[in-house]
Amino acid sequence: MNAPSPCPAEALLRQLFDRAVEVADPMRSLAAALPPKPAGRVVVVGAGKASARMAEAVEAVWGPCEGLVITRYGYARRCQGIEIVEAAHPVPDRAGQEATARMLALLQGCGADDFVLALISGGASALLVSPAEGVSLAEKAAVNAALLASGAPIDRMNTLRKHLSRVKGGQLAAAAYPAQMLCLMISDVPRDDPAMIGSGPTVGDASTAAEALAVLTEWQIAVPDNVRAALARPTGVIAPADLRLSRVTNQIYAAPAQSLQAAADLARAQGLSVQILGDALEGEAREVASAQAALARQVQAGLRPGDAPVLLLSGGELTVTRRGDGIGGPNAEFCLALALALQGADGIHALACDTDGVDGAAEVAGAVIGPQTLAKAQALGLDLAAALVRNDAHSAFGSLGAQVVTGPTLTNVNDFRAILCLPPQPPA
Repeated sequence: MNAPSPCPAEALLRQLFDRAVEVADPMRSLAAALPPKPAGRVVVVGAGKASARMAEAVEAVWGPCEGLVITRYGYARRCQGIEIVEAAHPVPDRAGQEATARMLALLQGCGADDFVLALISGGASALLVSPAEGVSLAEKAAVNAALLASGAPIDRMNTLRKHLSRVKGGQLAAAAYPAQMLCLMISDVPRDDPAMIGSGPTVGDASTAAEALAVLTEWQIAVPDNVRAALARPTGVIAPADLRLSRVTNQIYAAPAQSLQAAADLARAQGLSVQILGDALEGEAREVASAQAALARQVQAGLRPGDAPVLLLSGGELTVTRRGDGIGGPNAEFCLALALALQGADGIHALACDTDGVDGAAEVAGAVIGPQTLAKAQALGLDLAAALVRNDAHSAFGSLGAQVVTGPTLTNVNDFRAILCLPPQPPA
């Protein structure tokens, strides 16, 4: 039996999301940022959900290269010379730890005449894993899982991650010194701070271990005594002015704003009026959904028959404080809370997806909703309010047939949210 065709509004929203992903594809976007291949020894390293695709794009221009890149399971690409290793995300595993150790050893063999190209994208925080002294991989994984469930914003999470690591916070770049390094990055963080992308393995950081300890307190994250002891020892995080970072250039070549703008341009070409609410929105997913539902209602109430539809676009990285035992992620939870807040408002449709194709830990990018979402749920006996309480948005949208499943997109420019407000139909 064939799946039902999406309604025109949902098809348009999906088209806009696909455009946002397309312009951030490294095979389309990386070459412009790549310099001519240097003479002498060149080593390519990297980590993240887009890193294998980035490596593929590098070799499409430079030809076969020496190197090692770590990506998420299922995200590997066939490269000519660069070795691709798959590891776990969002909670690190032994494969990531072993590959990181090999990467550090490779860099420590570089000299002043060598050139290192680093490729960093979202997901590197989990994929590059080398726990601080006295901290086991299992303990590091448990801390990471607790962070993800805490609702802490990405900058606070990454501060703690850096001070529990021997590779983050500039330490990857320090390992390559005195080689020259260029780090090309795809941003998946609000405000495109290079120090936050993948926990900044090539970027110096002025934060302190005391600030990392404060994250544990503020977000009520329980850790073993030896994890606290590790934070009490001198940090390995590299200060921004450290000599070992003096030969590093960090460059963001793809960012959420570019993808939102590409979607906006496509929408305007199809006759829509577009409002970009920002590319760096943060906050609890259900709270942001409530605010955007109110805005969408206000916008839609001001439309008259014949007016252009209005599209509300936003990006950033929302969070979920895990209260229940369901299967969810910030984009699906946003859509679930939005549907409940809109209460079937006529003429309002929405999509929220992570551009990497993975919302939370599920192999689902996000979801779509429309005026009939609540009615469909009621007909199926689904209690969407109870699903929100359980953080079970993916299960709810799976039952509704409203999930957006892309598979690996091979890029990552954070979340994409689009709310389409249609004008009322003219009277018959």
